[in-house]
Amino acid sequence: MTDDPRDAHASRAPVSHVELDARGLRALAHPVRVRLLGLLRTHGPATATRLAQRMELTSGATSYHLRQLAAAGFVTEDTERGNGRERWWRAMHQSTSFTDRELAFRELDAALGYLRSVVAAHTLLAQRALNELETLPEPWRHAVSLNDAQLCLTPEEAVELRRELSEVVGRYRPHDPTARDAEPEDAERVAVVFHVLPGLDDIDGLDDLDGMGDTGAGRTGATS
Repeated sequence: MTDDPRDAHASRAPVSHVELDARGLRALAHPVRVRLLGLLRTHGPATATRLAQRMELTSGATSYHLRQLAAAGFVTEDTERGNGRERWWRAMHQSTSFTDRELAFRELDAALGYLRSVVAAHTLLAQRALNELETLPEPWRHAVSLNDAQLCLTPEEAVELRRELSEVVGRYRPHDPTARDAEPEDAERVAVVFHVLPGLDDIDGLDDLDGMGDTGAGRTGATS
């Protein structure tokens, strides 16, 4: 399931987060809503029309999904913006945690829908970053990394690995679209994505991928 490195930011400004309950899980079991929430968290408040243009959807579709997210407490209307003709929306939290294993088993379809939506969003993020690779300045082209590794771990070791990776990410400055003036001049938003996936050697065909852990372009981290 998913978690976030918020605990590692204890010495900085707190990062608001939400732990998924049954209602929230069902609301996010849709790829469009996961993407909408991600866009609002990453880029700040926006209208349904602007989000629709970014996602290549109709404004009616984005408005519907925004209302569903609002009903579940993920977004709210930004009353300080707009001119009365179009509503602006903002995210209520900066990150989402999903660690309730009992909830995952009770709401299995919703849990799988949410996790698949997260994976789809990660895939799209990497694809878009690679599409822009040629136009990146040289220092940023050098920073891009997509890698994987095949390990032999116990469940306890896998959990510890996940915790340690979260701690490492938590040492660095989090992205905050409202605090760009306080960041270094040459700092940009960087996405770090990591997956801990047990049991993949039991899936037919994956043995053919052994030895391809470092492709030079990699698989586990991208900028966009």
